[in-house]
Amino acid sequence: MGVLEIARGMGVTLGKLFQKPVTVSYPEQRATLQPRFRGRHVLTRHPGTGLEKCIGCSLCAAACPAYAIYVEAAENDPANPTAPGERYAKVYEINMLRCIFCGMCEEACPTGAVVMGNEFEMADYRAGDFVYAKEDMLVGVTGSLPQRREAARSGKPVRLGFQLEGPPRAELEGVTYP
Repeated sequence: MGVLEIARGMGVTLGKLFQKPVTVSYPEQRATLQPRFRGRHVLTRHPGTGLEKCIGCSLCAAACPAYAIYVEAAENDPANPTAPGERYAKVYEINMLRCIFCGMCEEACPTGAVVMGNEFEMADYRAGDFVYAKEDMLVGVTGSLPQRREAARSGKPVRLGFQLEGPPRAELEGVTYP
């Protein structure tokens, strides 16, 4: 390493020294996320009918390298269907303590039911609350379990700590963030 390389490196350092820092005063200020950010899992529904897209095939559980997903399928009632196929996911659970947010479940899903949303605030003190059930992940549920618990306790709405920079991804059709 020569003197020229060291001088060039020091020049970059000195240039950054006088720039404004990019620090965000979180949680008072919301963090700005890129639309491609992958956060908490969301189970989507069909836009027209409102039926769940998940058909209980368990391909997401098979693709998960951390074995964080458990799916139990059941026969769909033709008179009152839950999903458009013959089966639906009676039980759908993701253990967020084991999840590595790799997105393999999203890639493996043949119906596009599992998508990675934009929520990232999932810290909690209770280990049991890190197992998200189907009711916690369906479209329309805003916030993580601890956020919803705190909102219920305080009587205030759930406040998400992020804002998107640009429109959301097409896979997040029907997912709304306040």
